[in-house]
Amino acid sequence: MKIGFLGLGKLGLPVALAVESKGHEVVGHDISHSVKNIIEAKKIPYKEKGAQELLNKSKIQFLDIPDVVKNSEIIFVPIQTPHDPLYEGVTRIPDKRVDFDYSYLISGIKSLSAEIEKQKEDKVVIIISTVLPGTIRRDIKPLLGRHTKICYNPFFIAMGTTLNDFLNPEFILFGVDDLKAAEKAEKFYRTLNKSTFFKTTIENAELIKVSYNTFISTKIAFINTIMEMCHKLPGTNIDDVSNALQLGTKRLISNAYLRGGMGDGGGCHPRDNIALSWLAKKLDISLDFFEQIMLQREKQTDWFVKIIRENMKSKDEKVYILGKSFKPETNITTGSPSILLSNILKEKKINTICFDPYTDKDEPKFEKGIYFVGTEHSIFENFNFPDESTVIDPFRMINKNLKKIKVIHIGA
Repeated sequence: MKIGFLGLGKLGLPVALAVESKGHEVVGHDISHSVKNIIEAKKIPYKEKGAQELLNKSKIQFLDIPDVVKNSEIIFVPIQTPHDPLYEGVTRIPDKRVDFDYSYLISGIKSLSAEIEKQKEDKVVIIISTVLPGTIRRDIKPLLGRHTKICYNPFFIAMGTTLNDFLNPEFILFGVDDLKAAEKAEKFYRTLNKSTFFKTTIENAELIKVSYNTFISTKIAFINTIMEMCHKLPGTNIDDVSNALQLGTKRLISNAYLRGGMGDGGGCHPRDNIALSWLAKKLDISLDFFEQIMLQREKQTDWFVKIIRENMKSKDEKVYILGKSFKPETNITTGSPSILLSNILKEKKINTICFDPYTDKDEPKFEKGIYFVGTEHSIFENFNFPDESTVIDPFRMINKNLKKIKVIHIGA
């Protein structure tokens, strides 16, 4: 099939490469000129497993919107719906809650639908962007002409493993507005995999997407609470507890995200919880459960600050946070819990240096002090800690038997 993309950013481009790898002809457009440069130079500036290899041999064409419409049977729209940086999870949660910013999506759909109407040929348009329930019917459908056949198909992918997650999904979530468009999309997906194609209303799909993301945050908040208990209860160990809980695949679902460590992060989960917190308040839900998840994340970070302060030999001692990425598979720092920790330490006037070998060009001078492992990068396992330093490790990855170094395993 001929597949188009309106949006070739950190989600759109890897997915486009995955689609092309299955034999489809792919074209795309993005408002950012840097994306065109990435495609032409064949150099991806972010960590995405397998993407660079596919881009090296890719024939994806970067076209203007009229040519994308002309050369596509199905057009995917992975346009960002960002939150204000205050709601990304690297700072304390503001008292005020807001919905996502849909201005980019609305602008893109307006341009796309107008061009489809000019060409007077039906096109299947599949929105990928994360939105709250009711958004597409309220803000998107009124913009569409009769030739734009809209569908809603948010992906369950993680930055760093986008290719594999897209090609091998647990299931394909598909919000249906036009039955023929859905049939065409399902036919396309059968060329990629045999995963369950779950059809439902657009509103259900909108809610399922954000519920899925916030369920992950719930698991992380829960197990990190247990980790704190283990840190304070003699004879307990978070890894033994979580390993046992992971065996409960019938009632506890799966072992994913059920391991003590840093709080949830990334460009989706923290912001989705805050957006659902806004919706919960708007709907006057009896308990804003999503706020509680984010408060656990913030309170846990405050607890880490307390541990750091308890181990400081003086108020001027430097604190080094190792890692800025929100997880080891990527160099993306959006929603990073280690940056949240850094910001709270700075709020407390503590001399803090945050370093990540995958995001920073210049390495700071490491001196004796407090070291906190903020991202589970394997490179830190062999980090040369200065003598007489204290290492605080929420992932329990640093050897506790290092000579002349005090290592504190959180939860063990």
